[in-house]
Amino acid sequence: MTVLESVHEAHGATFREVGGRRVVDNYGRPERTHRAVRNVVGAIEYGYGVIVVTGEDRVDYVDNAVSNHVPEEDGAGCYALLLDPDGRVDTDMYVYNADERLLVFTPPQKAEDLAADWADKTFIQDVEFEVATDDFAVFGVHGPKATEKIASVLHQTGTPPAPLTFERGELGDAGVSVIRTDNLTGEESYDVVCSADDAEPVFDTLVNRGLNAVPFGYRTWETLTLEAGTPLFDSEIEGALPNDLGLRNALDFQKGCYVGQEVVSRIENRGHPTQRLVGLAVEAVPEPGAAVFAGDEHVGDVTRAGQSPMREAPIALANLSWERPEAALTIRVDGEPVSAQQVDLPFISGSAQSARLPTYE
Repeated sequence: MTVLESVHEAHGATFREVGGRRVVDNYGRPERTHRAVRNVVGAIEYGYGVIVVTGEDRVDYVDNAVSNHVPEEDGAGCYALLLDPDGRVDTDMYVYNADERLLVFTPPQKAEDLAADWADKTFIQDVEFEVATDDFAVFGVHGPKATEKIASVLHQTGTPPAPLTFERGELGDAGVSVIRTDNLTGEESYDVVCSADDAEPVFDTLVNRGLNAVPFGYRTWETLTLEAGTPLFDSEIEGALPNDLGLRNALDFQKGCYVGQEVVSRIENRGHPTQRLVGLAVEAVPEPGAAVFAGDEHVGDVTRAGQSPMREAPIALANLSWERPEAALTIRVDGEPVSAQQVDLPFISGSAQSARLPTYE
């Protein structure tokens, strides 16, 4: 469950489950909250699963398993994928080098199985895996004033210098690690990591001290990331080929020998994938999985859709065939064809660009 359920309830939160973990859905008026994040700054408690990796071989072990290079230097991290033999995504993750350990943040439903799988495949390596989800709280701070917000409350250090790097400091009396993240909402963004015991004062500091930040939940997270053109694990990434999603920020094409690498490299060398993730402006909000047609030909499916608070209109992400007829697009909504138009991503340009924005070369 969320680390701070009673605190969120005091803010008027309603809840839902994400990956088997209870998280905040919204605090009321999600569209108004969305605009507050876009215009100033907001704070969210994430529902990550957390794995702590220790041992002399920790960096080499994880680096050999995932699609991106795991940094050897303390204070640096990466976004990476674990692929199956067919090159499809089993899970995504953030991996941070935290001195004598690695911190691995995963979708909450993946942490237990991933730690067990890695432990089962350990032979002579000096490496251990511990699921530590309940030991940590992770908060996201997003908005054009996110840097100002962090600077107004962070002591003993400055803001991190580059994406996916972190600094250790204090918020109030609590020790924290502050990560400059990859701007998934299309705004400046930071993650604040602390012990679960310090979660309540840290959240209070983020929301109420210095520059105030509006608390927001996963409903607003989903509309913000949709507007930013950011693929998410549960809706776009799981089971997909990373090439199809344009997830180049999760791939190190100079690496070899991780599971699924041959498939990823073969598609890269071919020139382009068979599908691509695109943005659609639509006349009505379709359901995930709704079929997209070019004329009479089925050319793909919607992955996620919703009403954009900033555009005040429905928008959608869809996986479409790379090569398709030059015909008008329609989507089936309640059994009826609805007009759709492909548009450039992101739908909304904020203070930063999402590092997951689909990129094809």
